[in-house]
Amino acid sequence: MSEKFERHRQPWRPDELQKLHALAKKGMPLKSIAKALTRSEESIKDRAKLDGLNIARLR
Repeated sequence: MSEKFERHRQPWRPDELQKLHALAKKGMPLKSIAKALTRSEESIKDRAKLDGLNIARLR
């Protein structure tokens, strides 16, 4: 991945969690959510699994 994330291992803030839940409910793909929250796809995936969210798969 060519993008570097400056916010390495930052704790999740409540507003970020709200946004993650909202975007996941809308059915946005993982890549779009990662870009919107400026976090890695891996970080998004891990948090979604922790919260029991389903992230839309690209078809």
